[in-house]
Amino acid sequence: MADLTGVTWRKSSRSQGSNNCVEVAVAAENVSVRDTKNREAGHFTATGSQWSAFLDAVKSSRFD
Repeated sequence: MADLTGVTWRKSSRSQGSNNCVEVAVAAENVSVRDTKNREAGHFTATGSQWSAFLDAVKSSRFD
């Protein structure tokens, strides 16, 4: 599991103050994601290449 000591969790600017989103933290070569409204539930971590592939899929509307 990634060491997230001292990382900064960032919420999307598109969330407009809502808690219906996720937060992302970049640590070394990994990206971790957690639910904003349930932070204590944990997080998942992806490698940089996995995260890039996910973002490319979102940007190309693959999940619409």
